Amino acid sequence: MYTRAILTLLAAVVVLGGARGSDVESGPEKGAKVPALKVYDCTGENKDKAVDYAGLRKDKVTVYLLLPADKFSRPMNRFMKTLDGKVSKDFEDVYLVAVWLTDDEEKTKELLPKVQTSVGYEATALTAFKGKEGPKGWDVNTDAHLTVVVAAGGKVAARFGYNSVNETEVPAVVKAISKVAKKK
Repeated sequence: MYTRAILTLLAAVVVLGGARGSDVESGPEKGAKVPALKVYDCTGENKDKAVDYAGLRKDKVTVYLLLPADKFSRPMNRFMKTLDGKVSKDFEDVYLVAVWLTDDEEKTKELLPKVQTSVGYEATALTAFKGKEGPKGWDVNTDAHLTVVVAAGGKVAARFGYNSVNETEVPAVVKAISKVAKKK
């Protein structure tokens, strides 16, 4: 009986924890202009090129996912795969740009096509950025395991910072996308 009560309490904490939203402040402020994002595209629409995704996407709705390469995990992959599926199924012309923040850019460039082959993202470019602090102006909190920035019209529409993330966090990001994107 006592064990069941403890397990019920733990389950409630997990469920409520999944609904809480961001864990840490990370990313540019809502309403700010989206800063330049010069990355190496390993799998996306600009594969094998150094590009400025913020410049290329300009006014289009884009979701930027910035993560320290050493923090990528199975739960984070579930978050990304679930978000990728929702975006590709439910929204027009929305694109995800996942930016691996790394000190070993060459190793990351070799790894990301393998991740793409294994996972099969549909609406996500996997990119590499040299430097764990992230691109200038992106205000990535080094405590964050994942920073999510929803951009529309060249401005930040929403931002989320997570110490721990899995697919239970996707609805909050989808809600932010819904406010600025056309549904299919």
